Amino acid sequence: MRIPAYITVVFTLALLVSIQGCQQTANGTNDNTKQPSGMAAPVSPYTTDAAWNNYWYGGKAELTSYYLKQSRYGEIHEGTVVNVFVTEDFSKSKQVKLDNPSEAGADKLPILKLNQSYKFNTGIYPYSVMISAFQPIDINNYPHAVKITGSMQEWCGMAYYQMNSGVNGFNIESRSYFESEGDKQLTIKTIVQEDELWNLIRINPDKLPKGEMQILPGAMYLRLSHQPLEPVKANLDLRDENGIMVYVIDFPTLERQLNIRFEKTFPYKITGWDDTYAGFDGKKLTTTAVRLKDMMLDYWSAHNNDDRVLREQLGLPKDTQ
Repeated sequence: MRIPAYITVVFTLALLVSIQGCQQTANGTNDNTKQPSGMAAPVSPYTTDAAWNNYWYGGKAELTSYYLKQSRYGEIHEGTVVNVFVTEDFSKSKQVKLDNPSEAGADKLPILKLNQSYKFNTGIYPYSVMISAFQPIDINNYPHAVKITGSMQEWCGMAYYQMNSGVNGFNIESRSYFESEGDKQLTIKTIVQEDELWNLIRINPDKLPKGEMQILPGAMYLRLSHQPLEPVKANLDLRDENGIMVYVIDFPTLERQLNIRFEKTFPYKITGWDDTYAGFDGKKLTTTAVRLKDMMLDYWSAHNNDDRVLREQLGLPKDTQ
């Protein structure tokens, strides 16, 4: 039987559309897990001033060390935290750091990245925790972080968390060595995330959200408390306490309050924080971090043995993590 010409044309067009759709999904163009969510319609990009650009685009990262008193197992354990803030060019489609930003074209997304590294011991065994948050600098069109990762290593095992911003919300993968938690994948609606707020302080604290709203608690708190990966109600407020700004995040149902302190004037350096919540025994304790020292440094070039002196200058142990 001869197939009419118009049916052949329709079938061919449909096949081409189908193939094109598969190719777009393969390279990330139509992949919901990799397309960052922003405003419903593009608006004028957020622009930074000369002072901001001179500070953050000087080819160096801001390193700040903190003296840590971490609550865990009903006690306080001493340690250190290092906050590393640095600007990078990110891929919108792949949500990773670009290897060749000059060739990325419209896929290039300038971000401010925070790597927050915790080191502390509980008895004989150590904890190593790192949170990474990738916040687009154009907070008008990308009001939320496009990616957040968190990992925890200690002698019992490891756990890992990753959030990617997609067109349908935040896509989360969680990996844990605990049977009750196991491997999980879920999508939640686009909301404020605790871990993105540190970057927003550094970009423009006037844009910090305030009032009562749903918020996803930070990755470190969720790991230490073994709380489910779900938003909870929080009250957010910004206060001036004797010239130091305090961003208060109160979680009534978790009986938890996080206070982040930072300087009132640019570059809004974070001076410390405290985080109060109950442990497994129901006893409330407060984790505190107090600033020790800070420096601007292209740390990725300081990797030789002779460079260990820089750790001492930053207030960290010279020969240990």
